[in-house]
Amino acid sequence: MALELIDFLIIISFFLVSLFVGIAVSKKSSKNASSFYLSGRNMPWWLLGVSMVATTFAADTPNLVAGIVRNTGVAGNWEWWAFLLTGMLTVFFYARLWRRSGVTTDLEFYELRYHGKSAAFLRGFRAIYLGVIFNVIIMATVCLAAIKIGNVMFGFTAGETLWIASIVTVLYSLLGGLKGVLITDFIQFIIAMVGSIWATMYILDLPEINGMQNLITHPNVAGKIDLLPDFSNTELMMGIFLIPLAVQWWSTWYPGAEPGGGGYVAQRMLAAKDEKNATWAVLFFNLAHYALRPWPWIIIGLASLIIYPNLDSLATAFPNLNPKFVKDDLSYPAMLTFLPAGLLGLVITSLIAAFMSTISTHLNWGSSYVVNDFYARFIKKDASEKQKIIVGRLSIVAMMACAGLLSLVLEQAKDAFDLVIQIGAGSGLLFIMRWFWHRINPWSEITAMASSLIIAMIFFADSRLDTQLFANWAGYEKICFNVVVTTVAWLIATFTTRPTQAETLEHFNHVIFGKESKFHNFPVKIWGFFMGIIGVYSLLFSIGKFLYGDYTMGSSLMGLFIICVLGLIALRKKLF
Repeated sequence: MALELIDFLIIISFFLVSLFVGIAVSKKSSKNASSFYLSGRNMPWWLLGVSMVATTFAADTPNLVAGIVRNTGVAGNWEWWAFLLTGMLTVFFYARLWRRSGVTTDLEFYELRYHGKSAAFLRGFRAIYLGVIFNVIIMATVCLAAIKIGNVMFGFTAGETLWIASIVTVLYSLLGGLKGVLITDFIQFIIAMVGSIWATMYILDLPEINGMQNLITHPNVAGKIDLLPDFSNTELMMGIFLIPLAVQWWSTWYPGAEPGGGGYVAQRMLAAKDEKNATWAVLFFNLAHYALRPWPWIIIGLASLIIYPNLDSLATAFPNLNPKFVKDDLSYPAMLTFLPAGLLGLVITSLIAAFMSTISTHLNWGSSYVVNDFYARFIKKDASEKQKIIVGRLSIVAMMACAGLLSLVLEQAKDAFDLVIQIGAGSGLLFIMRWFWHRINPWSEITAMASSLIIAMIFFADSRLDTQLFANWAGYEKICFNVVVTTVAWLIATFTTRPTQAETLEHFNHVIFGKESKFHNFPVKIWGFFMGIIGVYSLLFSIGKFLYGDYTMGSSLMGLFIICVLGLIALRKKLF
């Protein structure tokens, strides 16, 4: 694809701004590990909230959504829409607790909540398991999307794309720490939203599409626009709707939607000025992530069904792309090839921004685990602040290299999404309950982690080696099996091992709950939880109905959203 001068100017300007931000904040960020990983714990809610939204807008996210829409229709997005329940649980029950804990990373929580060698082992092991292995898998999916975009847009090989896409991201991540990530995330989010919305409007005006009404009535698209699945199709309904809403949201650990909070979401809450800013940050994140952002990706996915109705048409359009990469998630970058000069540069910049915001967050977050929870905890306990930052920067480079290599063996974003869901299956309930149930101990978590990982690897190997032992099992059946086995396993471990020492529990409760009851204000928080869920879903579907031309239902749903907002405002003092 031929880019014009204005396109290159937009892209190069963005790279320069990102590097400038990293250099500008590098001095303050390099003072100590706390400054590098938590920005001195004085960040406002709006900057943290936007950063979380920007992080979840990865380069692979539009590809993933477009691929889902092509396969199972708009309703297929319930696979990830269901995680709104997890997010709202964090908003109303856990955000304040995380900020109050005062830990540097969510893994440091283990030695606040538990005691002894088992707690130390759990912290150190998960630092490598989550911070390196799991983190690299997530980044590899983002790199895979970059490879597809680079080939479609520029004709780059996989290696060329990875070198170009990674170098600036790694540089400003090395220099600016979390503060650099937060500021660039803010810029990247604005560019990404403007780019995706503008691109959607242009694509709708293409002669082949001819507007929104023609799009939703086209034979290739008409059966894909429903917001709810066909309930007569039991297997589809179970897989994309019932199981995600009834089981997956509370039982599965997934980055950005961890039951009880965790990961880079916890990092943002820990970096907030105070508990109120931590709570508002996560609330804004969930509103923007689930309600404000998905529709441009959905519409482009639907439009691609007209221009590229099947995989053969995609393969014909891009003959130089490795056939293993020709999957439905290729449709999103394929549609962007129709954009004119200027807009094309902006949209490519938005995708680069999406890549950089996600990768930089995961690099900083994973590095914080390596430094705080492994190196400074087990390798060199008396490490200086300078040594910690050096190790952190080395780990950033190493993780980026591993992610790039792993991306070369993946085929589509959905593969990694399914694998991550399986690996985290069954441990979610434990993460929710460990704040309140004293009986949970390190062996509960170790057992849950080992059980879910082993089962996930068995399923993954079976699908890749064609042993066909589980060929007749649907995806939701595998998730339910893993959830049941893992939950039973960690419950058995909980009741057959000793609970945490009374002194440790007493100290934990004092730090987290103070003189309040653990269940203080629970009825009001439950009200807030349900109003948050209903409000965000109402806004999401209201936007969809307005786009479809159903103004009556759109207005009704918008009214329901406003009622929920007013309800939360009325309860704000007790909630926040």
